[in-house]
Amino acid sequence: MNFFEYKNGRLFAEDVPVEDLAKKYGTPLYVYSAATLRRHFHAFDSAFEELAHLTCYSVKANSNLCLLKLLADCGAGMDIVSGGELHRALAAGVPADKIVYSGVGKRPDEIRQALAADILMFNVESTGELERLSAIAKELGKTARVSLRINPDVDPKTHPYISTGLKKNKFGLDIEQSLAVYERAMTLPGVAPVGVDCHIGSQLTSLDPFLEALERLMRFLDRLSGLGLHIEYLDLGGGLGITYNEEEPPHPREFGQALVSALKGRPLTLILEPGRVIAGNSGILVTEAVYTKKTPSKDFIIVDAAMNDLIRPSLYGSYHAIKEVTPKGRAELDVDVVGPICESGDFLARDRSIPAVAPGELLAVFSAGAYGFSMSSNYNSRPRAAEVLVDGEKVTLARRRETYEDLIALEKGCL
Repeated sequence: MNFFEYKNGRLFAEDVPVEDLAKKYGTPLYVYSAATLRRHFHAFDSAFEELAHLTCYSVKANSNLCLLKLLADCGAGMDIVSGGELHRALAAGVPADKIVYSGVGKRPDEIRQALAADILMFNVESTGELERLSAIAKELGKTARVSLRINPDVDPKTHPYISTGLKKNKFGLDIEQSLAVYERAMTLPGVAPVGVDCHIGSQLTSLDPFLEALERLMRFLDRLSGLGLHIEYLDLGGGLGITYNEEEPPHPREFGQALVSALKGRPLTLILEPGRVIAGNSGILVTEAVYTKKTPSKDFIIVDAAMNDLIRPSLYGSYHAIKEVTPKGRAELDVDVVGPICESGDFLARDRSIPAVAPGELLAVFSAGAYGFSMSSNYNSRPRAAEVLVDGEKVTLARRRETYEDLIALEKGCL
């Protein structure tokens, strides 16, 4: 459930009319609901209350400081994949001992940054990374707590670009080769192997791939125990899907019940890394119709939001519901909703039935809270959108709209 609702013929974000937000802050505009974020976090986190666990929100889904602080206040830890995300998490007040560092390409300076902060754990993705982490930790007189990311070769049955647990993917270590890497980790200075990590993909709509991966991990943990290695943390990543259109993903409580059944009695702390399931339906992208265009073969609604603002439809062919902010009761047309960028792939929807809208009217693109602004760019020298956070009647400008001056601020040395 989210708190974007129609009241008396107008779309509201909690207690604030969306059209009022567009008038004040302009469009394109990302609007987030604080109540929805809290609801989604607590619904997820409480599903695992029978197990020792830490819910680490995946910062890459939406890294706005206001959202990170709100989730930190709810008790969330953070899953990061870069030094920039670590900087954001710490700036938002997240305790370092609630931060896990994932990602395949950690640079030496980023490793030093995370060791200095004394984060909870590094999710190590290659033998080269393990050796480098050991060398840097020894140099700094630190001990890096590590888990190795195991690739269980499980098909998550999701979009190939967001599948991460197959042998052909770049992520993690082959499960059959990982035992030797753990043996190596046990001998390296500056490294303490304390966990096992696995993340098989994103936008999963079935528990079966999770449970298949977990079964393989349980057998692997028993093999590690045979080496005399005590594993404290089991990091199962994120990936639980949301409803964009007609998907019916499992509720977190179903996931929780399955994991309680599988893990109860094992002396492990479970780490989970939800992102989309927390933020996805907590945000919308508001855009204004600029023109309508009719050709012999197609009708278009040209809006002021583009693939640089929300790239998921262009990149993944993803579906996002699009609705009028103030419905007029007009008949629907089969249209493409497109932006002003000079690419044929610049669209928010194709062959979609949408009520006829006129230039100057507003549309809301739903389920845009995750991988929306965080994947946005300045392509075509377009300033990035503003972001606002609504909490009841309170509205916070979470990020101001970029200006033309912002676009060239880092290049002025050329002038």
